[in-house]
Amino acid sequence: MSDRYRLLGAENSPYSVKVRSFLRYRQVPHDWVLRSQAQDEFQRLARLPLVPLLVTPEGEGLQDSTPILESLDARLPGPSIHPPDAAPAFLSALLEEYGDEWGNKWMFHFRWARELDQLAASRRLVDDMMPGVDPAQAPRLAAGIRERMVPRVSFVGSNETTAPLIETSFVDALDLIEAHLGARAYLFGARPALADFGLAAEFYELSLDPTPASALAGRPRVLAWCRRMLDPRDEGPFEALETLLPTLEPWLRREVAGRFLPWSDANAHALTGGHESFTVELEGGVWTQAPQKYHARSLSVLRQRFSALDAGQRSVLEPILQRSGCLRWLE
Repeated sequence: MSDRYRLLGAENSPYSVKVRSFLRYRQVPHDWVLRSQAQDEFQRLARLPLVPLLVTPEGEGLQDSTPILESLDARLPGPSIHPPDAAPAFLSALLEEYGDEWGNKWMFHFRWARELDQLAASRRLVDDMMPGVDPAQAPRLAAGIRERMVPRVSFVGSNETTAPLIETSFVDALDLIEAHLGARAYLFGARPALADFGLAAEFYELSLDPTPASALAGRPRVLAWCRRMLDPRDEGPFEALETLLPTLEPWLRREVAGRFLPWSDANAHALTGGHESFTVELEGGVWTQAPQKYHARSLSVLRQRFSALDAGQRSVLEPILQRSGCLRWLE
């Protein structure tokens, strides 16, 4: 039996890049395998038709990037991706969820919203999914991908109503994260936390598409950070919470409490009520879309994580969540 993991994924999948970054950080022996080059293995071990699939040395197939990171972090040697104190550890988990679910809206929207990005992304996906394809066939194959993918932006809630809000949120997040990073290597100090893995992978994908890449070029700290996270290193300890808060709280207030958590709550209520769509007022505009099933489960996990904190831990965290407007959505 090999002692190596096999990560079946795609360069254009943020969740694949997220897991690969973790494996590199913890120096886990692994092989990066394009899913398109391991179809039989993927079909045999995957429960869902989604990348990434992490195959353990024992031959078990693991999916869903966050549980993969949480599980490996707990059982493999090396520096943990969770700050040792409960308050920053929870804030990191909250921002990782924001990256996975809200940041993915930026990525998917920008990739398919404009012709310039559609053309770039569809050709890149041909190279990613079909390595070695006849160059003469590439334009036809790219056109087919573009035709299939453009209508799917509705899956993440991108439509005529929400598009301006998605793009405003992206720019706001860039500015807030640029300010927060400052001289920091990572979001919570000198080593990557769970939040870094979830968010940086989305920004890396955005850096590959022309329109969002032009915005990232004007925020050099964010761009350097998302590239650093492709192969992150432990450069020192996590930072004290009190020194993080001056730039962390504005980000939590505007983006997480103003947009992400109200959307999450409305999405969960729509699913519970069996509604085909929902509308919610967010910071900067109105949001309307069909509910997303997976996210209601991940929001429930986040709330359970919060409720599991003891009184002492909550006494540190609750004032931060109250000031930023997040608390009401987590209780």
